[in-house]
Amino acid sequence: MSSAQEGLRCGYEEGMASGDLKAFVRANLPEPPARVLEVGAGDGRLGRALRAVGYDVVAIDPKSERDDVRAVALADLDEPGGSFAAAVAIVSLHHVDPLDESCRRLGELVEPGGTLVVDEFDVETFDIAAAEWWLEQRRLLGDSVPKTAAELVEEHREHLHPLARVVTALEPHFELGPPLRGPWLYRWSLVEPLRAVEEEAIVRGELHATGARLVGRRRV
Repeated sequence: MSSAQEGLRCGYEEGMASGDLKAFVRANLPEPPARVLEVGAGDGRLGRALRAVGYDVVAIDPKSERDDVRAVALADLDEPGGSFAAAVAIVSLHHVDPLDESCRRLGELVEPGGTLVVDEFDVETFDIAAAEWWLEQRRLLGDSVPKTAAELVEEHREHLHPLARVVTALEPHFELGPPLRGPWLYRWSLVEPLRAVEEEAIVRGELHATGARLVGRRRV
């Protein structure tokens, strides 16, 4: 895993079970006890939150060292076809490889008409202004990052799939709604109060929205 992928992964895991995220996921899932696949589960916090309200969750992450998250890649998951009512992918598909094969496997695993819930970081909108804003917030929090904005942008664009590429890989298997774009940088090793600061910068046109959420249905 590249440093770009590892950095996003760590920042995501710090805040992945936020109330806003859990509400988005829960609002778009079928009712429990539906069987749900979580792709790129990290430390398993979201999966545990879903289990606590009655879902039957299979959480996977190839880097997992936890008992409640299977250490397996999506393309290699050995489960019967159509055995999940829904799948959740939170800040994970942008670094899945091989992407097309993995999305095809995801389509096989979700039952026809089943739900896909996606929360993503769109690296295509992560430009110099976004990187400079993020570095400045880290500095104000007392954390130094030994990279320039240009280095961050280059590294992330080299190693991560943009949202358009992810959507292209999913569309043969899922009918996707339009992406709902919004703030995301505050979730990456920053703090929740900076969400409002990032939103204001987006409104003023100083930042692009780097976050995107989509909901889809498995094609019948």
